Amino acid sequence: MSRAAVFGTGSWGTAFAAVLTDAGTPVTMWGRRAEVVAQLNAGVNEEYLPELRLPGAVRATTDPAEAAAGADVVVLALPAQTLRTNLEAWGHVIPAEAAVVSLMKGVELGTTQRMSQIITEVGGVEAERVVVLSGPNLAREIAAKQPAASVVASRSATMAERVAAACAAPYFRPYTGTDVVGTEIAGAVKNVIALAVGVAEGLGMGDNSKASIITRGLAETMRLGSALGGEEVTFAGLAGVGDLIATCMSPLSRNHSFGVRLGQGMSVEQVVAHTRQTAEGVKSSTAILDLARHHGVDVPIIEQVDAMIRHDRTAAQVAAALLSRPRKAETG
Repeated sequence: MSRAAVFGTGSWGTAFAAVLTDAGTPVTMWGRRAEVVAQLNAGVNEEYLPELRLPGAVRATTDPAEAAAGADVVVLALPAQTLRTNLEAWGHVIPAEAAVVSLMKGVELGTTQRMSQIITEVGGVEAERVVVLSGPNLAREIAAKQPAASVVASRSATMAERVAAACAAPYFRPYTGTDVVGTEIAGAVKNVIALAVGVAEGLGMGDNSKASIITRGLAETMRLGSALGGEEVTFAGLAGVGDLIATCMSPLSRNHSFGVRLGQGMSVEQVVAHTRQTAEGVKSSTAILDLARHHGVDVPIIEQVDAMIRHDRTAAQVAAALLSRPRKAETG
C-alpha cells in the first residue's frame, strides 16, 4: 500500500488529500502555518475548505521531513510562483524513489519554466519520477465527492500507474498518459482563458460570446502546447478541453470569478482586496505570454488579458481589440 505526503494546505491540496485517503492511501500533509495544521489534525480546513470533514487517515505537520518520511507518493500542491523557494528550503527531504506529483497549474515568472522543470531542476528529482495530475477538478465538487476524472501524466508508465492506483477513489477516476508537456500547458493556459471568459460575463455578454472565447482559447492552447512538444490529442481530452470548460464556466472557479469582477469594472488590486486571493491566471499570464512570444506563437486572448493585468487596459478596450483583429481562416 502506498503512503502519500501532500505539501500544501490550500483547497485543492486538502481535497486531494481526502481523495487519496478515500482511495486507501494514508496521507501526511505539510503546512507552513501552525494554526492551519492544527485545524487539519482536528479534521477540518476552516480557511480554505470548511465544508470538508477530513478522514482520520489524514495527519498534518509543519515539519517537511516528518511529512515526507516513508512516502512513495509526494504531492506538491503549492502556489506555482512559490514552488522554487519551497523546494530550495525542503526539497532535499523528498524520498529518492518517490513519485513526485504536481497539482500546480502555472508557468513561473521570469524563467517561463513549467512546474515539472522546476521540480527536476531545484528538487533534484529525475524527470521519470515526475507526475502531472490535471483535469476538470474543481476542489469544492471533489470535496463533496461528486464524480470526476483526471489525467495522470508521466514519462514513466510505472510512476503514472503508482499515482493512479493511489488516488483511484470511488468518485475519482484517474486516466494515465505520457504527455507531461501538453498536460501542463493545458492546465496553465486555461486559467488565463477563464479570466477572459469571466471578463466577458462581467461585461454582460452571453453564452455565444463565452463559447467563442473558450474555443479560440483552446486554439491558442493547442498552438503553444504543440510548439513546446505537446500532443494534440491531449488538448481534446480531460486535461485540455475538459479542464478548460470547467474552469471557464463554473462560478466555483477562482479564475472565472476574478475575471467577472474585472469585467464589472474593478481593478486587479480591488478584486484581490475583495476576495483576499489572487487567481493563478493573474500571476501566470505574463509568464505564459513571454513563453509564447519566445516560441513565436500568436496568443491574442492571453495578450489582452495580460494587458488588463499589467497595463490597466479596460475590459471594454480588450473586447474591442479582440473583435477588431484582421480576419483569418479558423485553422490558421
